[in-house]
Amino acid sequence: MTILLSTLNARYAHASLGLRYLLANMGDLRDDTRLQEFVIGAKSTDIVEKLLAHQPAAGPGPFIIGFGVYIWNVEETTKVVALLKRVAPHVTIVLGGPEVSYESSEQRIVQLADYLITGWGDVTFPQLCRQIINGPQPLMKIHAGVQPPLADIALPYALYGDEDIAHRTLYVEASRGCPFKCEFCLSSLDKTAWPFDLDRFLGELESLHARGARLFKFVDRTFNLNIKSSLKIMQFFLDKLAADPADPVYAHFEVVPDHLPDALKEGIMKFPPGVLQFEIGIQSFNPEVQALVSRRQDNEKAAENIRWLCAHSNAHLHVDLIAGLPGEDVASFARGFDRLYALQPHEIQFGILKRLRGTPIIRHTQEYGLVFDPHPPYTILATDRIDFVTMQRLVRFARYWDLIANSGRFAHTLPLILGDTPFAHFMALSDWLYASTDATHRIALDRLAGLVAQWLALRGEDPGAVRIMLGQDYAGQSQQGPLKQKAATSPAQPALPQRQARHLAA
Repeated sequence: MTILLSTLNARYAHASLGLRYLLANMGDLRDDTRLQEFVIGAKSTDIVEKLLAHQPAAGPGPFIIGFGVYIWNVEETTKVVALLKRVAPHVTIVLGGPEVSYESSEQRIVQLADYLITGWGDVTFPQLCRQIINGPQPLMKIHAGVQPPLADIALPYALYGDEDIAHRTLYVEASRGCPFKCEFCLSSLDKTAWPFDLDRFLGELESLHARGARLFKFVDRTFNLNIKSSLKIMQFFLDKLAADPADPVYAHFEVVPDHLPDALKEGIMKFPPGVLQFEIGIQSFNPEVQALVSRRQDNEKAAENIRWLCAHSNAHLHVDLIAGLPGEDVASFARGFDRLYALQPHEIQFGILKRLRGTPIIRHTQEYGLVFDPHPPYTILATDRIDFVTMQRLVRFARYWDLIANSGRFAHTLPLILGDTPFAHFMALSDWLYASTDATHRIALDRLAGLVAQWLALRGEDPGAVRIMLGQDYAGQSQQGPLKQKAATSPAQPALPQRQARHLAA
């Protein structure tokens, strides 16, 4: 008998927190359970061969494979499952994860699999495995995951191996769920946020740190919801810095933009550069659009807090906007973009709306003419206010923005590019780049710099001044610190692939 937990991560640097939760909660089946992760882009036949290498050569009991299915890996995982069912039909396949927890009946991967767990998998997956192994065989294909008290869930952090600690991002969570109801987010289906016991959680962080972990990415949707807990977690990192300043830690948090009381500001101000990164979701500055998608946000307070963080903290700010929301046209989005750029965050994540399965955003489809790509990641193609061609221009804008602005490689030249109308000027550059190259990927840095210089010259800028700025940017490449280098090379995706889900079926 063997139980294998597997998934296809977006990249090697992502270690699946969800699979490790499952492994930690297998109870009496723990010794018979293995974990094997892959990376999207791997050859499906190679994955199947490696999976089947785990099946017992002889002996009683089934061979069960549980797959974590997400928006970024569902197509490739479907191929893997289809191959498994052809070459090893005796293998019992169990699916879970956000991509298959909703609208599951129409999905081919669900049709191919033996069982599906929707919702939380910590308790339900081991229960299902016991039924498969010991009988009676489950009659139902689809099983709704049981949500246990968090105190009853075994924490997974000891299951990060030495290789994970040395080479991968460690995902951690002090809480699950979210009290907010933003309709484009799966967390809108949560009733509230549930905190883990903080002392227990910090004890796990202590153990990870003692083993050499230095980079922690919190997947909590609302890190600063409970300020007392936030301060205690931040103090953990401050204590580590004080104990050994030459051995720094790095922490990434998702922060609610309009909730930054003085006590939290005082804590944030204590951190040196290169330690904190805050992911801040603005999404839209248009109050009517915010109301339409059930997003509660004090825009003035959010802007004030971003301005304060830029001026008075050393945190690296990664702030999100979403194009294609119902009720928002290009002019409205451009105003929001210009307003956000004026606040001078370190990165603006220009995201394009995606229709995650199960999210309430679908209720606006008819009234606002929402047209989504039927294939993952289900990107918006058009709305009643942004036609398909214009949406494609926005997609290219987002890609070029990552290459030029978020990369940090054009820090001196960017203000000249953007001038006093950032969105309009960068859209003009984006349109010109695409017309000149017919490409948005695999543009070498030297070529991109030359194209930027050419466009600025066509716009009438002084070539000598442009050469000086680009020269300063080239000189600055070797002087970036670790945090900036990490930010410059991070994938430009709207919080989905980077934010690994918590367990097989949630």
